[in-house]
Amino acid sequence: MGFSTDAIHAGQEPDPTTGAVTLPIYQTSTYVQAGVGDHKGYEYARTQNPTRAALERNLAVLEGGKHGICFGSGMAALHAVVQRLEDGDHVLLGDDLYGGTYRLLDRVMRPQGMAFSTVSTKDPAAVEAAIRPETRMLLIETPSNPTMILTDLAAVSAICKAKDVMLVVDNTFMTPYFQNPLTLGATAVVHSTTKYLNGHSDMVGGVVVTSDPALAERVRFLQNAAGAVPGPMDCWLALRGVKTLALRMQRHNANAMEVASYLEGRGLRVIYPGLESHPQHELARSQMRGSGGMVSVELESRERAVEVLSRFRIFALAESLGGVESLVCHPASMTHASVPAEARARVGLTDGLIRLSVGCEDVEDLIEDLGQAMFN
Repeated sequence: MGFSTDAIHAGQEPDPTTGAVTLPIYQTSTYVQAGVGDHKGYEYARTQNPTRAALERNLAVLEGGKHGICFGSGMAALHAVVQRLEDGDHVLLGDDLYGGTYRLLDRVMRPQGMAFSTVSTKDPAAVEAAIRPETRMLLIETPSNPTMILTDLAAVSAICKAKDVMLVVDNTFMTPYFQNPLTLGATAVVHSTTKYLNGHSDMVGGVVVTSDPALAERVRFLQNAAGAVPGPMDCWLALRGVKTLALRMQRHNANAMEVASYLEGRGLRVIYPGLESHPQHELARSQMRGSGGMVSVELESRERAVEVLSRFRIFALAESLGGVESLVCHPASMTHASVPAEARARVGLTDGLIRLSVGCEDVEDLIEDLGQAMFN
């Protein structure tokens, strides 16, 4: 099936009781059993919920995986994957990741005995050199958040396979519409379903997708044992959002390309994989089917960034990304405040950098807003 057909139908059949086209919200905490051990596949809602199961099946299909396991947030999903490791194991991180990911490894997992270090994943040779005998996982984003560094997934996954290292890719920025890391060799994909998959800024959730049966078994065990599960209403909202994922990503991509071109044409340093000025533009074209809706712009100072951020009328100053409405943030003091200043500087995340989540509004209005905020 084509992507849009799968997005609308995969994992979801019309309700067998009523024929309802839209999957019901199974808002229940438990299920009646006809007798001890005699049930219909559902016992307790932390363990199983039909709405959640439909979302899990749907997202697994879209990512080209065999197993989807949903969580109450993207961070809960990532935490479950990292919990697959043991005391003394080493995790290698891309050196430009969401601040919450860094915080999880630094403030939660390190005190529990897990070691981690960072590497620039734009150079596969550097990745190979950074892998230790005790390295069990490489965790990356591509494009990275917020400096849009790309990782050659095919090259890095080959290195990881040769060294028996799990490659885990946060695919939130690209979504399965533009990029499928599993087909390029990744062990697992993680998403914040809060973002593009839902697309309407009205729920919080996360998912792990993998074809590795051992990893899937462990992550699903942790989903139940730790209980960081999404509610059925949130799962239903994500399912509803995914139905229009292809349409929305096309608009996000088109708008972001026009915004990035406009800002670059006005003399600003713009970081967007769709621009020929991006140093990894050819890699973007080879492993992605579009460049997405995230654009980073570097201004001359924090003071200038703060001034500009106060002047937007359509772009809303807010955390998060991926909704139909355009957002703007200052990563150094918002999404990446947990990352040490020296680590931010090393990857080019300056105090003057702002990050745009380009929405689905009329692009002429977005450009007018950018013009009045940045150039008047």
